[in-house]
Amino acid sequence: MQAIVLEQPEVLKKIELEAPQPPAPNDVLLKIKRLGVCGTDLHAYKGNQPFFSYPRILGHEIAAEVIALGENVSHLKIGDRCAVMPYRNKEIDQAVRRGKTNCGSTLSVLGVHEDGAMQEYISYPAQQVFPANELSLDQIAMIEPLAIGSHAVERADIQPDDIVLVVGAGPIGIGTVAMALLKAAKVLVLDMNQNRLDYIAEKFPSVACIKLNDAVENSLKEVLNGDLPTVILDATGNKESMQKCFEYVAQGGTIVYIGLFIGDVVFHDPLFHRKEITLKSSRNAVATDFTKLIRLLKAGLVNIDGYITHRLTFDTLHETFTKLYSPEERVIKAVVEFD
Repeated sequence: MQAIVLEQPEVLKKIELEAPQPPAPNDVLLKIKRLGVCGTDLHAYKGNQPFFSYPRILGHEIAAEVIALGENVSHLKIGDRCAVMPYRNKEIDQAVRRGKTNCGSTLSVLGVHEDGAMQEYISYPAQQVFPANELSLDQIAMIEPLAIGSHAVERADIQPDDIVLVVGAGPIGIGTVAMALLKAAKVLVLDMNQNRLDYIAEKFPSVACIKLNDAVENSLKEVLNGDLPTVILDATGNKESMQKCFEYVAQGGTIVYIGLFIGDVVFHDPLFHRKEITLKSSRNAVATDFTKLIRLLKAGLVNIDGYITHRLTFDTLHETFTKLYSPEERVIKAVVEFD
């Protein structure tokens, strides 16, 4: 079978791998049908993705078809369309025992810590695979990034009277907005990219959009009649942006970091205490986020219309991948089509 490997930064190469073997008793063999291109993939290609090593087969936003079943698998059948939760724990440690399967000490993420789904077939543990036959392949491929937003919103414990600011209107930020709106909260978005703000304004008319400027706190107060956001979800992975959240958040508010960078977060401790800020991180997602997104997409309560702006083909991906970095392309989300 064919695969595409990132041999080193900025070097994608098509390779041949051995044909897949029949799945182990608790696994399924999957044919990859769609693959979302994540910010992780884009950063890895440029050589600035944390926790990453080369060479690596990328890909973890997966829509797949079940080709073969291990003998112990009963919740799936051959031909099922399915979503894949692309993170698994090598050990059942304290975090996993407490239900925090998204951040175990031996967590391995497809396409980051181990080879991912930028290949024609993969075998994977069946318990990580969720049938989603009612959904389109595009919808299924978007479940994982939407699940990231879902988990962050749950971490934030948003209440109906909260004012939520999502910082960063990239694919994860957009998904976070969609999930935050389901909590009946007032939602705002801050970004420096006007194209993405325009998309948010069209997609979510109730969301106030603020373009990054030198006086963001004042801009927030103008929109909020003197108030500030009580919950901030930062999806930028940008050090300066993440540290500025301490200034933007209201007294007694909560900050959740979805993105990450290689370095230290530094804040002024008296400000942190004076505001009594709650600071959290949000990593990956859990199984309930995946099953929830399947239900929401099926019910039409979350839709991805306009979310996918670019389509690449698996056969030529190694030659066309760099177009996703061009500002002129105005990329929001790209998917790879396998057939």
